Amino acid sequence: MSMLETPTTTVGADSAAWLRLKDAVGAFRQLQQHDGSLREGADLDEARRLVETVTAEIQELAPAFPADADYLDALVADLAAWSAAGFDVPDFRHSLAAFNPQQHRVDGLRHLVVFPMVTQNGSPDRLLEALLIDVIWPDFIDGLERERYSNSLFVPIRFVDFTAGYDTNSAVLFPETVAMKELIPFTWGAIFADREAARFRTVVEAAAAITKLELPEDAQRLLDDQALTERTFVLWDLVHDRTHMRGDLPFDPFMIKQRMPYFLYSLEELRCDLTAYREAVRLVRDETTDETTRDHARLAQYVILFDRIFRFPLTGGRVRNYDGLGGQLLFAWLHQHHVLHWTDTRLAIDWGQVPDVVVALSDAINDLYWASIDRPKTAHWLAAYELVRSTLTPNPASRWARGLPDDILAGPPKGLTDAVLDDEFPLSMFYEALGKKLRGVIESTAGITAG
Repeated sequence: MSMLETPTTTVGADSAAWLRLKDAVGAFRQLQQHDGSLREGADLDEARRLVETVTAEIQELAPAFPADADYLDALVADLAAWSAAGFDVPDFRHSLAAFNPQQHRVDGLRHLVVFPMVTQNGSPDRLLEALLIDVIWPDFIDGLERERYSNSLFVPIRFVDFTAGYDTNSAVLFPETVAMKELIPFTWGAIFADREAARFRTVVEAAAAITKLELPEDAQRLLDDQALTERTFVLWDLVHDRTHMRGDLPFDPFMIKQRMPYFLYSLEELRCDLTAYREAVRLVRDETTDETTRDHARLAQYVILFDRIFRFPLTGGRVRNYDGLGGQLLFAWLHQHHVLHWTDTRLAIDWGQVPDVVVALSDAINDLYWASIDRPKTAHWLAAYELVRSTLTPNPASRWARGLPDDILAGPPKGLTDAVLDDEFPLSMFYEALGKKLRGVIESTAGITAG
């Protein structure tokens, strides 16, 4: 916890200094190329003038951000060094090392953030970005993090304003996306709960109308209350984020440095979401849970379920869409266990039975992981495929479904990965029909915020 008790800054999206900084960053981005350096033919003098403006505005704004003092000093130094080097490939590891929002998790605390970076699900180019963000840290989350779900790296945040790289689907601020020439230890990860909540409310409202799903009263509360939904997403993200390094895990379960069949990413992300779901169930059923936490845990079950079955399968393309596949798997599991029904073109869910059925899918994935440490890598891949295939129908052209030949099975892992189709588990007829009506709504949420 930070020693800062209350937010102190009054710098908002309409602040003159912020708007000058934002405009200069936007103009500078036009001079950059993919790796963050100046593009060929760009005006070096113009680039230096723009960065001088950015620097001057950072220095003017800095007194309003005492928690970021060391970072903003280092940022000014990194900008000066980049300018002196003629704006080659940027290296902002020194200012990144000085930025430590995890040390100041105070509800409403505002940060000024400027880095050359890629934006996940946004821009793949390493362009200069500027952000004004607020921390979301309600008291019940503080208690849960200290007492049950320790996660000192986790920082939930809300947009105040942003530059073009975040006018996209990107809902995270991760240190690994910042431009640096040598890796440094990463000590935090920030997730925009307001974007997640606003996206959820828009998509689920439309999906419920299209499918004629009668929403429970608690689910309707989420659609009516942005702040409530934000806090509920914080609970989901808190548990999800820490789960990547907890449990009976195969080595390097997140597969950051490995090329593997994309359905393994699906199972890892789904495992973390279902762990958050089962912990929400546990909190509701635990008689010692306080009422505020129990309420948010009850709501988290709707948030995880609806985001997974409505938004995830229809977001993005069909090329190795691992989050989409996880949503398809959860929907089919619920349907095949007779708690989700599509009858007379109307969706219905037996809510009292859902928690145990979802936990059963979580158990199946956990059992797969538990057994994995006794298996060779490719044998684990085959077992994972069978878990997915037991619920979802593979592409009729799938080589994996027909049975891979011995020369591939006995060869290097690359052969197995290459044999996976881009769309190994196509959308069902239900999702094909739903997508025609819902996909446009999903696409409309790019860049959405609480406002």
